[in-house]
Amino acid sequence: MVAEGSVERIKAIKDRYQDELLRKKNVVGLGIGYKEVGGRRTDRLSLVVMVRRKEPRSQLDPQDIIPAEIEGVAVDVKEVGEIVAL
Repeated sequence: MVAEGSVERIKAIKDRYQDELLRKKNVVGLGIGYKEVGGRRTDRLSLVVMVRRKEPRSQLDPQDIIPAEIEGVAVDVKEVGEIVAL
């Protein structure tokens, strides 16, 4: 687990894994934020992976599964829909 408040560490991990994560099905972006559980924000910082649509793990190819943690940092998958530049 990452030390609470270590935005710099999470940013470094995000930068290291960015290319790999963005190649996964439905992934449209990455960020840093507080993990949400059951629609409620926790006080745990996480690597946020934004996807067009959440899908059950059983419907994903193994290479498209997003891990729950990366290098001890929580990963929060958020469904955001299609992102379009204006």
